[in-house]
Amino acid sequence: MQSSGPQVHKTTCPLDCPDTCSILVTVEEGRVTRLQGDPAHPLTRGFLCHKVANYHRRVYSPLRLLRPMRRIGKKGEGKFAPITWNEALDEIAARFKSLATEFGAEAILPYSYGGSLGVVHRNAGHRFFHRLGASRLARTICDPAAMAGWEMTLGRHTTTDLAQAAHSDFILIWGMNIAATSVHFVPIVKAAKKRGARVVMIDPYRNRTSHLADEQLMPRPGTDGALALGLMHVLFRDGPVNEAFARQHTLGFEALRKRALADYPVERVARICGVPEEQIVRLALHYGRSRAPFLRVGFALSRHDNGGMAIRTIACLPGVVGAFGKPGAGAHHDTGPCFELNLARVTGEEEFKPATRTINMVKLDEALLAEQHPPVKALFVYNCNPAAVAPNQLRVHAGLRREDLFTVVHEQVHTDTVDFADIALPAPTFLEYLDLYKSYGHHYLQIGPPVIEPLGEAKSNLQVFQMLARRMGFGEQCFQLSEWEIMREALDSPSPFLRGVDFERLASGTTLRLNVPEDGGRDALQFSTPSGKIEFYSESMAKLGFDPLPVYTPCSESASADGKLQLLCPPSVHSLNSTFASAEERVGNEVPLTIKINTGDAAARNIASGDWVRAFNGHGECRLRAEVTEDVRQGVVVAEGVPWPKQMHGGRGINALVSSRLTDLGDGSTFQCNLVEIARAGD
Repeated sequence: MQSSGPQVHKTTCPLDCPDTCSILVTVEEGRVTRLQGDPAHPLTRGFLCHKVANYHRRVYSPLRLLRPMRRIGKKGEGKFAPITWNEALDEIAARFKSLATEFGAEAILPYSYGGSLGVVHRNAGHRFFHRLGASRLARTICDPAAMAGWEMTLGRHTTTDLAQAAHSDFILIWGMNIAATSVHFVPIVKAAKKRGARVVMIDPYRNRTSHLADEQLMPRPGTDGALALGLMHVLFRDGPVNEAFARQHTLGFEALRKRALADYPVERVARICGVPEEQIVRLALHYGRSRAPFLRVGFALSRHDNGGMAIRTIACLPGVVGAFGKPGAGAHHDTGPCFELNLARVTGEEEFKPATRTINMVKLDEALLAEQHPPVKALFVYNCNPAAVAPNQLRVHAGLRREDLFTVVHEQVHTDTVDFADIALPAPTFLEYLDLYKSYGHHYLQIGPPVIEPLGEAKSNLQVFQMLARRMGFGEQCFQLSEWEIMREALDSPSPFLRGVDFERLASGTTLRLNVPEDGGRDALQFSTPSGKIEFYSESMAKLGFDPLPVYTPCSESASADGKLQLLCPPSVHSLNSTFASAEERVGNEVPLTIKINTGDAAARNIASGDWVRAFNGHGECRLRAEVTEDVRQGVVVAEGVPWPKQMHGGRGINALVSSRLTDLGDGSTFQCNLVEIARAGD
């Protein structure tokens, strides 16, 4: 990989973002000097977000872990002494064997998520832990409520290609700051606007995407389901409903009409949502009368305890107006389900049964502190930074401080979670390993080869778990497979979406599209629900104990008469979850350690911009600087991003304020469903 002159290599971004960019990396004398977007990629189109464009800051960060280390201080202090890989692996294997003998292998818990979305390395630990008989992890911290809600109405595979939005005359962006979380959708929206499209955004605060919108509705957080039903009331009342489409392609149309008209009049919905009646009516009529309305729905609004039903309800809107089956129209949420890879084989589900107990990753605090049978005695963390991102942060930290908990962390940089490790192992960045990438924002498969040698003694997830498997005495052939062999396993699937995917072309660096139509034609009228139709009425919902029709139920925590404020923790344009959130990796001078508060709420608390404030509730508190603004609706405060707790006052981050309650569908996280109080904190 090294050369005397500059070399440009193509690879793929592995980060938890729907855009899954193709990247051109310039390497000089073995060192990365530049990252650019691949102009040939259909979505990347030659540019990157500023985070990944500056990824060399992470590769060569002073925080990089370069050698295995053993703890020498107290847990949480982050004091270590270097050891060899053999010493580290021998100690891990010995501890795992001892714990499995004394307590059973379920006393060992893996903890991982989306630090890398590569098919090989994201799943590399599953076979090892399944073979070990460890507890299984329900990886639910992000999207299960949204995915379940969408599936109940439209089916797993129904999502319109983003490129179609360029031909729409009306784009509705609901609960998504695309300038921070899907920046490559921005040019598509701008192209539609140049052709005369109207753009409306629904979000409780104005953010970097707001300037794209012709109008923004700012509902109270957690009331999105009511707003969707209010829009349907107007559509049914005033007529812009495609009844011919509904008769042929939907189930429960008349029942939905009856409910929306009877139970969700505009005046009631306006009171619930805090949105003017005229805005609701105007949006409904624009959406219903458009030639080709396009809806894009984000994940954030599903992170309330009514979030699954909210997504299900919003997903009904394109069915009401017949927004499928024509170019430029449709609805986009997540393309991931179309990548029907053979993950059961890759993860060892086929080989290692029966399944052991499952622990929900959202409930890490309970797993570490509440009584368990057997107790969790070992934690192996990779592809994740739970000390920063897990809810109920103070309890999570208390659990991680347990002296009887043996914690291993495989990580690229010295995060908060590393501070709690007994053994810390150095991991490579995506520029240093090989992987296969799917996407949840487009329909293209890509290979990401390494472009530089691993720094220091970094070893990939696959290497670590294969070395541990040998030390544990696991002789199965699956623990000897290369990345290329695992990719072939993954692609060995009967899915029609993978028909025509040629492995050799993919391996050569060619970006390959799934067998999914690019336009909004007749194929868009195939819905993967039990009935094959858009299900306004869902027997699947009824079997789960829910109302089979869309219905609005208030959040358990919403702004109340006692003056508490609803806390939103949306993504920051400067970081991706806790990645890029350390001071060493931030780009530019802006430090995202602020909390946005409405002018009226600030005045009532004698708070001015720049003041240090305490945000607190029954779960904990953290300190941030106030940003007093009209960009946040009254009764709401917004703290963008997930800064590292150890770089905040008192070592407490924003997730110290977040509960580990679960969503209505999918048992997901409720990061956006928490009440706080704000008070001046002095200097």
